[in-house]
Amino acid sequence: MFPAKFAPVLFGFIVSGLMSCIVSCIATMKAVGLVDGFVGTWMSGWVSSWAVAFPVILFVAPLARRLVARLTI
Repeated sequence: MFPAKFAPVLFGFIVSGLMSCIVSCIATMKAVGLVDGFVGTWMSGWVSSWAVAFPVILFVAPLARRLVARLTI
């Protein structure tokens, strides 16, 4: 278990992992189709995209929270 102070980083880690997994799967499928070696190609793309997505979400999440706070009552 992690202390509560790590919740935003853990949230970003999990969300970025799931989103990059789904998006990279769709992008890989559209690019190469369901060919032999698809899973390996997809996993390679996923690791690369997760490496970008995780720091990006840590930066973007606070901005998104502020925007949501301004747009809601």
